[in-house]
Amino acid sequence: MKQNSTITMKDIAHDLGVSVATVSRALKDSPRISEEKRKLIQQYAQEHNFLPNAIAESLRKTRVQPVKIIGVIVPQFAHYYFSCILAGIEEEASRRGYRIMVAQSNERYEREVEICKSFYANKCCGIIVSQAKNTTKYDHFQNLIDMGIPLVFYDRICTGVNASRVVVDDYMGAFTAVTHLIDTGCRKIAYYGMRQSLEIDKNRFNGYHDALVKNGITPRHEWIRECDNRADAEVITPEILAEEDRPDAFFAVNDDTAIGILYSAKRMGFKIPDDISICGFTNGQRAIACDPMLTTVEQRGVMVGEEAANILIGQVEGSLPMDKIEKRVVRTRLIIRGTTR
Repeated sequence: MKQNSTITMKDIAHDLGVSVATVSRALKDSPRISEEKRKLIQQYAQEHNFLPNAIAESLRKTRVQPVKIIGVIVPQFAHYYFSCILAGIEEEASRRGYRIMVAQSNERYEREVEICKSFYANKCCGIIVSQAKNTTKYDHFQNLIDMGIPLVFYDRICTGVNASRVVVDDYMGAFTAVTHLIDTGCRKIAYYGMRQSLEIDKNRFNGYHDALVKNGITPRHEWIRECDNRADAEVITPEILAEEDRPDAFFAVNDDTAIGILYSAKRMGFKIPDDISICGFTNGQRAIACDPMLTTVEQRGVMVGEEAANILIGQVEGSLPMDKIEKRVVRTRLIIRGTTR
């Protein structure tokens, strides 16, 4: 059996001592093949990560030349930031003669695994991915690398896999934002973030923490919450603001969460930013649609997408070695608006 390469029906036929036609029929669950032999062939194919070449099958019928296709996995289409990254990937890919095939994991590990299999089956020349929030096992990513498929992470990188990645400077973005809150008179700053198993949240939390400590402020554990969406923010924030000793500012891991804080505080009668300052992280369309407009850290998603596509195409075409791990960081910038003093 070939190691770290794509297994074909011919390989399966050779290893099991049957014809290619028998393998083909067994994989299609044809009743012409005995149940025992079908199970043997199907199990062998599954154990060796065999996936049919869907594009090749189509070409045998149409005789159309294959196109260069990049697979892109997006956690959720609804997020403005991911749509910006997607636009950057598509722009760079199109400029260099590639097309993209896009799928949404919807933050589900199982869906992410199926998408990886589908992209491999369709012979994508490489895959660009931001992992789902609940992904804690990484075999599906490692399998792609082992089979020689270029893989580039963006935004949510997988530290358990040695692959190229493009991120924004999450630490400095958070550090700068919280420093701004402190410089404008805030001393009691709450933090809303994701699970810290994700690298981006570790970096943003560390930026928040270090900005406080540098300015002689002790972080308050009760004001550090796992919250990364508007709905949860609208539940948690009234509880915190109902306390006599309450925060005078909030730093949120994304704009949606910050907007949830904003409208919760306003409904309780607090003036923004006189009573409470709020800062988000994204700079999406919603940041300028709320009242007052949101101070936030701009992530420059289009640039992230362009860099990710640039790395992947470089690896596909050989200008970047497959065994060289590219790590690129896109700088953030603080956009000051009406939710801070």
